[in-house]
Amino acid sequence: MPLRFVFEPRVGPDLGRDIVRLWADVTNAGGAVGFVPPVTAESVRPEWLKHLESMADGRTRLLVGYDDDNAGAVAATAFLALNSHRLMRHWLWLYTVMLHPAHQGRGYGRGLMAAAADAARSLDGIEGIRLTCRGGEGLERFYESCGYKEVGRVPSAIRVAPHDLRDDVTMWLPLQH
Repeated sequence: MPLRFVFEPRVGPDLGRDIVRLWADVTNAGGAVGFVPPVTAESVRPEWLKHLESMADGRTRLLVGYDDDNAGAVAATAFLALNSHRLMRHWLWLYTVMLHPAHQGRGYGRGLMAAAADAARSLDGIEGIRLTCRGGEGLERFYESCGYKEVGRVPSAIRVAPHDLRDDVTMWLPLQH
């Protein structure tokens, strides 16, 4: 059964705990979501608190994918960040896109990206989604398969280890309403 996506779910301690756990699991499986493995849930928690603050301020919206075959466990997330700049309010940033490693290879990632696009379309005036990804992971090909186009690249902008520099790749998805 595919994941069930909820845009702007009620956020409480249980959801926060589950997202932090997902974030650690994704990172430790090699996911490019802002950390380098190994991490613990406690080392990820401060970043979750920053996301939570941004959601409380209305700057960021949360999309969660639940695995109803596994007691409704949190299996995926994406954060949609609204622009405050008056000339850029017609698009948003998609970031911290995560799918639990146990669900990879089943098409759930494409489902997550489609749900994120639908969520963005539901917001007034949003005409596009911009995201960045870490080069060298094959993520560009995945996002391209979801309709995104590479529109920029900063070589060696991300340092994941002392001698391991990756490109910072910018992707764009125009939204059809």
